[in-house]
Amino acid sequence: MKLLAKLPTLALFAVLCVSCATDSIDDKVESLELSAITPQTKTIEIEVLEHINNHRLSIGLNPLNDLQIIKSVAFTHTDYMLDTGDVSHHNFFTRSDYLKSNAGAKSVSENVAYGYSSAETVVKAWLKSDGHRATIEGDFTNCDISAEQNEKGRWYFTNIFIKK
Repeated sequence: MKLLAKLPTLALFAVLCVSCATDSIDDKVESLELSAITPQTKTIEIEVLEHINNHRLSIGLNPLNDLQIIKSVAFTHTDYMLDTGDVSHHNFFTRSDYLKSNAGAKSVSENVAYGYSSAETVVKAWLKSDGHRATIEGDFTNCDISAEQNEKGRWYFTNIFIKK
């Protein structure tokens, strides 16, 4: 009998916990993107950009310039993927709108990845995929990347491209 009396309270508690978790993740993503956090550049990130630019040059395209604001936005998404354990394009339009408003971007695209152990392997994987290759070979002026490792040492990547 006492258990039946407590069930409505437990049900309400469960609903409140579930609804708060989703909202707090979304709020965190938006606030991080707007705060322009820029971590120190890692060697793997420099190498990814070099591989991308070498590929673009090899097919007659202009190299892309890095841009700190792109890196900060990419970092917030990589951090989000680490927190959720999910490789995704969630909240892409928030990132795109932010770069259009704050970096003068006319168009924005991104590639994400997980689990590759080197810059060469992640760029090769993107180039094997028609959609990812189209982004790398697209009409863009700038790009930057964030690469972060999870607690098991596996890399998460967010590579954002813009055209000014």
